[in-house]
Amino acid sequence: ELSNFLDDGNEFLLVVQHAGTQLTASNKIEATDSKNNVLVFFKLRPDVITEDNLHSNILVSSMLDSPINTLYQAVRQVFAPVLLKDERWSKTFDPKLQKLLSELEAGLSAVLRRSDPNYTGTKFSEDDVQAILTPTDEFQFWIECARHGSKWCSKERASHFKDLFEDIAKDFYNLDSLSLFEVVDLVETTKDTVDVVWRQTEHDPYPQPRMHNLLDVIGGSLGRYVQRKLAALNLWEDAFHSVKESLKAGILICEQWVSTCEYLTGQLWQHYTLHPWKSEKYIPESLVKLGKRLDEVLTVRTLHEKLTVFLPAGEQNISQVFEPFAGLNPVHYNPYTEPLWKAAVSQYERIIAPAEQKIANKLKKFISEIQDSPQQLLQTFQKYRELIKHPNISKELLLERETLLARLQDYVRDYQADFETRCHGVPGDVSGPLSGKNLSEVVNNIVWVRQLELKVDDAIKLAEALLSDLSGFQTFHQSADSFLEQLKVYEQEQFDDWCRNIQSELSNPKSGLCIQANSPVMELDHVFGTLNVLYSDRLVTLLREVRQLSALGFAIPAKIQHVANTAQNFCKQAVIFKQVAHFYNSIDQQMIESQKPMMLQSALAFEQIIKHSKLGPGGKAQITWDNPRELESYIQKLQAAAERLSTENRKLRKWHTNFIEKVISLMNIDLLRQQRRWKDGLQELRTGFASLESQ
Repeated sequence: ELSNFLDDGNEFLLVVQHAGTQLTASNKIEATDSKNNVLVFFKLRPDVITEDNLHSNILVSSMLDSPINTLYQAVRQVFAPVLLKDERWSKTFDPKLQKLLSELEAGLSAVLRRSDPNYTGTKFSEDDVQAILTPTDEFQFWIECARHGSKWCSKERASHFKDLFEDIAKDFYNLDSLSLFEVVDLVETTKDTVDVVWRQTEHDPYPQPRMHNLLDVIGGSLGRYVQRKLAALNLWEDAFHSVKESLKAGILICEQWVSTCEYLTGQLWQHYTLHPWKSEKYIPESLVKLGKRLDEVLTVRTLHEKLTVFLPAGEQNISQVFEPFAGLNPVHYNPYTEPLWKAAVSQYERIIAPAEQKIANKLKKFISEIQDSPQQLLQTFQKYRELIKHPNISKELLLERETLLARLQDYVRDYQADFETRCHGVPGDVSGPLSGKNLSEVVNNIVWVRQLELKVDDAIKLAEALLSDLSGFQTFHQSADSFLEQLKVYEQEQFDDWCRNIQSELSNPKSGLCIQANSPVMELDHVFGTLNVLYSDRLVTLLREVRQLSALGFAIPAKIQHVANTAQNFCKQAVIFKQVAHFYNSIDQQMIESQKPMMLQSALAFEQIIKHSKLGPGGKAQITWDNPRELESYIQKLQAAAERLSTENRKLRKWHTNFIEKVISLMNIDLLRQQRRWKDGLQELRTGFASLESQ
């Protein structure tokens, strides 16, 4: 076979592959189920191969997996970019052929996504993701399945996944048109979408290998996007503010997707019994390393910026500080560029060492002037944190950092003493937790403790960044962590106590929390004559507490959540009923005593609606919360009757005031001299009375 290929001008092919430990050669390609990779040599012209034409007449290609996949990858990665995007070739390439090439690429991609055994030569399962290289490929896969269906996936199931992905599919298709800050939001949306896809129960679950691959290709897509966006900037020379914001957004994208994958596959999905994640948590390592590299670039730029701000222009001598990075693209992270990057960073640090020495001296002097003011000391270390954590400056400020550690220890001790003094008191009292507005006791206490946690956490982070090499650091860290744990225990105890109290109230019919969907809306107290709405103020408080505690991250017990949901469903109507009840209970105080008989008819009509709150003309059942249509109709009747009574009362009160004014004016008339005015005034009164009687 080898001799035929070399010596026979009519033999165009030489196919080489493994057979056990041997290499076998053939002059034709045969479709087999073998997993062996195939290397194909083929001639451009029907010539005998000689030393002279060896390099000009033989092309080499490899075939992996299947001829369809090999052709697709060759078109996608090699020929389509050259013939469609390269200006030199695309100008001379017929537009019709360009269209055909694009259609060929799309068609091959669709074939691979469907993974028909007739094309691949292998038995297909839904876990096959060989053609899914980008998120868009995955979305397109479900679109095509929804259109065509298959033996292993119904159109309905595929359509369901297609619809779930719809929220993010458009954004990933147009990823390059989005800003870095828009992609930060997209990562959050994507987290919610893949979570919904994984946990849906309407159809068979989403296969784990597919989801693993999807998380991976989303991470790869986000990483390449960040690299493209940042590669458009000159990270060393562009304005620091714009570079800093772009780098921070890039780092955030990387960190958010890494934490999303860790949280979903390491916690949430592993405990989801209906479809648990059955392997180790997935971490997109390439995105972790890219985020770390971007953070290093930001550190270098931030340090340079601080140096230029801190030192006068004449003392800087750092104009050529970024020369070590010339020729390196910092956003292109891979194992081969890492040694070059580290070498460049080392050279950069040697260049800025003299400037760092000057800064260390200035900081020493500045800190010595304010070290008696703990607050100013903390603010200074926070302000110059990026400078101080650099090894050379950190070394020079050893004594100052030890002073800071002592201050932080004092701070945490003070916070702890204050907490232990106040934690058993009542919010707002001198010896109780600090109180906020419109917060119930449990929410107030938790918010107060959260604020303390943030302060302690800030102290720990500052210590970790600047003081981790000091001998007293571990002791401080342990005591601060212990105090943090104490705060978290208190926080949980507050929540647990609240849960117990609420559940206890739920078992007490008189607590005001036992609202039932089929319970009456209102009742009339025949002893005191008052109208009571069977929706207590305690329910309103519970709704607010549930909402606030949920926002603080607590998982509300199902029983309490059910009551809150029921209460929420009727809250709007309850507010209206309470307004009507208040009107009913206070209308007699708003009436003028002498006018009450005049409003008797309207008042009785209003009272009749309340006393006979039945579903129908002859019905016996009272209006209940779980009948929204009847409830709405009843509310309209009540409001109309209340409005009629209120309008009549306002009109009569106005007439009453008018009559008073006219009577007072009559009393000031001299009957002997001004009889005409008296008669006119009297006539006005009579006309007014007649007008009222006719209404």
